[in-house]
Amino acid sequence: MIDIKWWHLIIAGMKVAVGSLNEVKVKAVKICFKQFFKDVIVEPISVEVSPQPIGLEETLRGAILRAYRAMRHRQADLGVGIEAGLVKAPYSLTRYVDQHFCAIIDQDERITIGSSMSLEFPEKVIRRIMRGEAGEAEEVMEEISGIKEIGRRGGAVGYLTRKYVQRLDLCVQAVTSALIPRINPELYPSEWPKLGDLLRRLESSSL
Repeated sequence: MIDIKWWHLIIAGMKVAVGSLNEVKVKAVKICFKQFFKDVIVEPISVEVSPQPIGLEETLRGAILRAYRAMRHRQADLGVGIEAGLVKAPYSLTRYVDQHFCAIIDQDERITIGSSMSLEFPEKVIRRIMRGEAGEAEEVMEEISGIKEIGRRGGAVGYLTRKYVQRLDLCVQAVTSALIPRINPELYPSEWPKLGDLLRRLESSSL
């Protein structure tokens, strides 16, 4: 059953803050929210987090902090954070896959999480990041592809799939996944993960 506060947002509209100025991420949030809700205002805001998260914990933490800081700064109904990181995948060619994660937080600090499909970067990208020779995968992918600001365009996935899949598609997948419990709350537990508890768990898992 939908609680009164959430039902009010569905009827009266909502203000959604996105923890990024990246046009691709902002567009994905607009696409997803307007698919399910009629009256939505989406506002981007610059949020500083670690530039290249490595591991599931770091990636989720980045997405959560983006969402929380954006929501608090804009005093929005919801905050949305999208973060791409390298997640360990033992049987893959490079032992890592790139995956986008989305965190959505509300004023009660309840969090829902979603993710995109994953893909492997070229070996050169992983090798340079792990050796500390590059701060972000985007730097190396720009060298390989010759595309400047590739993360604000089709992304690495756009280049690697010859434009068949774009970064926007991955962001849409992640945001949609994170929205699923919020548009179907009757199908999920009444107690949702909250900001403080989730950050503590992620911090302890990464030690």
